[in-house]
Amino acid sequence: MSAAVIGLALFAAILHASWNAFLRTGADRLWIVTVMSFSSTVVAIPVVFLTPLPVPSAWPYVVLSACLQVGYSFFLVAAYRYGELGQVYPIVRGSVPLLVTLGGLVFAGQYLGPWQAAGIVLVAVGIMSLSLGKRRAATPSILFALATGAVIAAYATVDAIGVRQAGHAGAYTAWVLLLYGALLPASFVLWRGKLTVDIRSSETLKALAGGIVALIAYGVVVAAFALGPAGPITALRETSVVFAALIGWLFLGERLTPGRVAACAVVALGAICLGYQS
Repeated sequence: MSAAVIGLALFAAILHASWNAFLRTGADRLWIVTVMSFSSTVVAIPVVFLTPLPVPSAWPYVVLSACLQVGYSFFLVAAYRYGELGQVYPIVRGSVPLLVTLGGLVFAGQYLGPWQAAGIVLVAVGIMSLSLGKRRAATPSILFALATGAVIAAYATVDAIGVRQAGHAGAYTAWVLLLYGALLPASFVLWRGKLTVDIRSSETLKALAGGIVALIAYGVVVAAFALGPAGPITALRETSVVFAALIGWLFLGERLTPGRVAACAVVALGAICLGYQS
């Protein structure tokens, strides 16, 4: 992978960890993630008009990705209902790289060299080990976290194929987010019966800001997918768990144990392997 692709993946990792930490601290996480989607919708609308339509063959991927991301939002909220950030986030992110790599191999015919394969394994092992500790996550939290990871792997694979089909990363991203921004509030209303938003509320403004951060993170990683193979990019992005551990330690009062430090070192070694060109 080029330095530009690696930089994009790491930037997406930092942004992703930041908005997840914000979501974890919220009182009504389903409401927060729904309001966050409004930011995506507002930003996506002008992009839709300024970019060419995706080609017809890309539309199934657009629709499928948006639907999967609605499911991802619900599963993530459920996982955080039962577990802490330091437990849920590593399980979610750690379950993704190998699944995405398998999807890339099966559906996109992507080839992985030995260093990239080793890097994916190291990153996955390091991230999963971050979920271990004296306080084990509750069973519902683990199950919802694993389900969230599976959905992420699914839509990441869909995006990796769809963005190439579309021929324009910006147009593809905008249409996915526009559809997602319509489906998630509709799902909230079906689930809760009513969605109330006060634009003057500080909570609303914070949620909208979180949505901007999430939008940028998603757009950056889709751009990376357009430039490189899905498996290594997704694995490198999973270093977001390292940034999440630091955010939890610095801002949320979570412990940064020697075991977590060692796991971070394993993730870093995996990232080096991913960037190695044999």
